[in-house]
Amino acid sequence: MTRETERTEVNGEAPPGDRKRAVVLLSGGLDSATVLALAQADGLECHALAVDYGQRHRSELLAAQRVAEAAGASLKVLRLDLRAIGGSALTDDIDVPEEEGEGIPVTYVPARNTIMLSLALGYAEVLEAGVIAIGVNAVDYSGYPDCRPEFIAAFEQTANLATKAGVEGRALRLMTPLIDLTKAEIIRAGTSLGVDYGLTVSCYQADADGRACGRCDSCRIRRAGFEAAGVPDPTRYGAP
Repeated sequence: MTRETERTEVNGEAPPGDRKRAVVLLSGGLDSATVLALAQADGLECHALAVDYGQRHRSELLAAQRVAEAAGASLKVLRLDLRAIGGSALTDDIDVPEEEGEGIPVTYVPARNTIMLSLALGYAEVLEAGVIAIGVNAVDYSGYPDCRPEFIAAFEQTANLATKAGVEGRALRLMTPLIDLTKAEIIRAGTSLGVDYGLTVSCYQADADGRACGRCDSCRIRRAGFEAAGVPDPTRYGAP
């Protein structure tokens, strides 16, 4: 069957988006690497998307490239300067906290997941992909509002209202397989699929070589996850 035949309307109804094709948001961190592996395990043809948004360090983009190459997935990198907005320790001259605090931390990047999902949505329309996969988590996370199930449900509804694909009946689904998992459960799932977590970078202030600080919120959550999972931690740490 040709692609043109696949696009033909059946009984006057537009065909659904290609449920075997997915755009996977890939940050280079532990969670997104796991999502990519899970999507591939589900038989999805995965097109990874990383966003160079002016984040504090470049090592996570290099990690995204390593993860995509190891998985045999294509990778597209989009550039967007969120430093022009600032307001986060990841995009502004604000110190990354090294002690646990209360409320939404300063490492929250305003509207980041909304922006990244919007970019993924545009890419998905071009690819005629029926799935966008993202590694948001509402259990072992830092309290970011755009990691909650309510946000994901709202964005999926918006995506299907706002796009040509949605209007024509090619509904798009957001895939969030990690949303209810602990970090230990995520690590066990990825390990069972052969994910090499030594390729990933999760630290908020990793050095130029991708070595983690071991002190920030992300490092603490990651380290505790490996300990709870009973899996050796392959993270490379810099000088204390």
